[in-house]
Amino acid sequence: MSDPTAFTATSNANISPVHMDTQIMELLGRNRLMSELWRAGLEVALPARDHGVDLIAYADLSSKVRSFVAVPIQMKAASNRSFSVDKKYAKISNLMLAHVWHLDTPDKAVTYALRYPEAIAIAEEMGWTKTDSWKCGGYTTSNPSKKLCALLEAHCMSPTSWWSCVVGALATGG
Repeated sequence: MSDPTAFTATSNANISPVHMDTQIMELLGRNRLMSELWRAGLEVALPARDHGVDLIAYADLSSKVRSFVAVPIQMKAASNRSFSVDKKYAKISNLMLAHVWHLDTPDKAVTYALRYPEAIAIAEEMGWTKTDSWKCGGYTTSNPSKKLCALLEAHCMSPTSWWSCVVGALATGG
């Protein structure tokens, strides 16, 4: 019996993964997110322990920023599409939620990032805050509706948008 996590090579040298567990998905998402942040000219720190913050994006002192600025990020990685909002993250000041989608298909991979209050606003707009699921702590969907995707579109990340989200008004005009 073959190993279900092994790669299979075909005669035309294409390699496709057979199975990726949740830990691998988390690593792929985190590495993709870090790459996006570096491409934006930001630095990344990884907390030694996870208490709701997966990584910290920051702009180090340079000619591009007036002072040190950092933003904590909670990352959610998905092989396809998934969006969630959890009430437990309300305690983390200035938290950004980053949802990394389509990790099974790298050419379709995309990141949506928004501040926690923005995620709550979307949850309210979707009617999730009136559900039993919300009363129990949060809401998750692995089948985002067209309405949700439209609401998230303004939060689709690029190097420029990452820089703006992290540094914002603290930039020296660049």
